[in-house]
Amino acid sequence: MIDKLEMFMILAREGHFGRAAAAYGVTQPTLSSAIRALEQSLGVQLVMRGARYRGLTPEGARVLDHARRIVGEARAMQDEMRQARHGVAGHLRIGVIPTALPRVARLTAPFLARNTAARVSIISASSAEIRAGIEAQDLDAGITYLDAEERRMDAVPLWTERYRLVERGSNAGPLTWAEAATRPLCLLTPEMQNRRLIDAHLAEAGARVAAPRVASNSTLALLAHVATGSWAAILAEALSEGFSLPDGCVARPLIAPEASHSVGLVTGHRTTQTPSLRALIDEARRVAD
Repeated sequence: MIDKLEMFMILAREGHFGRAAAAYGVTQPTLSSAIRALEQSLGVQLVMRGARYRGLTPEGARVLDHARRIVGEARAMQDEMRQARHGVAGHLRIGVIPTALPRVARLTAPFLARNTAARVSIISASSAEIRAGIEAQDLDAGITYLDAEERRMDAVPLWTERYRLVERGSNAGPLTWAEAATRPLCLLTPEMQNRRLIDAHLAEAGARVAAPRVASNSTLALLAHVATGSWAAILAEALSEGFSLPDGCVARPLIAPEASHSVGLVTGHRTTQTPSLRALIDEARRVAD
């Protein structure tokens, strides 16, 4: 039953029988047969079928909520049994916003050192993707902004994100957001939470910024443009620390207004947590700034 519920959850996530089968590692006929067997076992139709997947039935949506709880409980039980034999030995899937990637080892390195049989997979994801992944149990935890998420999930603050203007030059002194707005900026793409925060701080400073001629979801792409000397970028402090800046470039603190946001570990509101997830939360409390 658990494997069928897992396949059903993946089908709901992927919205396509072929992709769901590939994600679970089975053939499409095997996945289709499992879904039909689950429907027969429950006595309801779960999936609206036509020439292709058309979504869940109302009953399917209700079963999906139950499936997530049941699979979560099963995973917790399996992790408890592994812990009894080997200590904390689970595999954690952690979604991390791109601006936090340079600092994620502050949490994962001591966690892995303390729990030598544990494993982690670190997935770069937007704050919205992290929230959706935790709700669907595709992710066990996330590292993201807490300003909006802490009311919806359990959260442990890790550090405070501040900002730097990265540009070519020798003056590493601070400058205002209004001064930064006069630079030819290349910025992250608008769907990224970091970009929306930067736009808000520029507006708060009364700065009117035209749409950047260069936008990317890759910090490396932004730094490559900064290296030419024709562009500047506003980046999170962690990124300016975590990457080697191009030769001749400096990272200047941004002030007036002083802008900062809390970044932390988020997990779903679950009555049952796996031992490995509990150990990660404990580690987060130890390493928090």
